[in-house]
Amino acid sequence: METLMELDELKATWQSLDRRLQQHNAINLQLFRDSRLDKARSRLRPLFWGQIAQILFGLLFVLMAAALWSRQPETASVVIAGVIVHLYGVVTIALAGGTLAKISAIDYAAPVLEIQKQLTALRKFYMRNGMITGLSWWVLWVPVLMVLAGLGGGDLYARAPSVIWIGLGIGVPGLLATWWFHRWAHHPSHGQLGKRLDDSAVGGSIRKTQSLIDEIARFEQE
Repeated sequence: METLMELDELKATWQSLDRRLQQHNAINLQLFRDSRLDKARSRLRPLFWGQIAQILFGLLFVLMAAALWSRQPETASVVIAGVIVHLYGVVTIALAGGTLAKISAIDYAAPVLEIQKQLTALRKFYMRNGMITGLSWWVLWVPVLMVLAGLGGGDLYARAPSVIWIGLGIGVPGLLATWWFHRWAHHPSHGQLGKRLDDSAVGGSIRKTQSLIDEIARFEQE
């Protein structure tokens, strides 16, 4: 009987220690998770303000086009350039708004796997944002020059058509070459080149945030 009682006491003590160890591990995990999530939020703040700046940047082109419309241009080339610049401004604002929505949609109280999925969605959208708003400048500078000339009452295409055609002759091949290089770099035969290019394009905010969330995932698995 005494032996059985000792075994029961030992078992109860072991179970108590096991519960305390589990509680200790749970507390450590929660503290680690909270600290990393706080850092993750702060890492995305530069990206947030960057998108606010992008909205203001896009608004500049909308206002530029609006100023052109107030002059009621009659030349087709100036009108087309104005439409392109106006459209670029609207798209730039819309893409920045979409990126802000992706940032706001991240639920830091969700499981780590869900947060990782949300960050991946943000990363993909932000990369599209950058490609559309950035690579378009291969040719966008031409209609911007035409709009600026139109604001002064002139028609750049009528006065210096060679500037327009030379600009497009350089910009269009440059845009196509950039697209081709992007496809080439992401081919499986080129290893990690495409991933390195994506990492450099996506910026530090998202990469650092993903790294912090990955730390939580590894800690939970240990």
